[in-house]
Amino acid sequence: MNKIWVSFLPGIILLSACGNSEIIARDSWIRAAPEDGNSAAYLILQNNTGADDELVGASSDSAQAVELHESKIGDDGVMQMIPRSTILIRAGEEVEFEPGGLHVMFVGLKQNLDAGDEITMTLHFKNGKDISINVPVKDTAEKGGAGMDGYMP
Repeated sequence: MNKIWVSFLPGIILLSACGNSEIIARDSWIRAAPEDGNSAAYLILQNNTGADDELVGASSDSAQAVELHESKIGDDGVMQMIPRSTILIRAGEEVEFEPGGLHVMFVGLKQNLDAGDEITMTLHFKNGKDISINVPVKDTAEKGGAGMDGYMP
């Protein structure tokens, strides 16, 4: 029996190493919003490669434009939304896109985004391959949005 496991062990190690050699998108969601409006998508990007990479853009058939943004409180105490051309994802680390911080902005929605729906978004990286993910539409109340109603992103 031990000989069987010993013969499978190198393959198991190789497969586990292959599974951890890419950037993974997880825990994605997008805010519910009406057609012609705007919305924001959130997720976690985990870089399991041995090299830094950069998110350089995103795209979706669900909006006229898809942009990378960051919300920050300015020196005057007012929340500002700042376009980002790239977002660095260091090797072995993760970057969280969350309300009030980094987000993927959907401008000019081509359809209603109703809670329970799902859209497709493609993430574009400088060094790696594109990643297409299905993103569930959530109502902000589902994501602990109390106190943030009407605030976007």
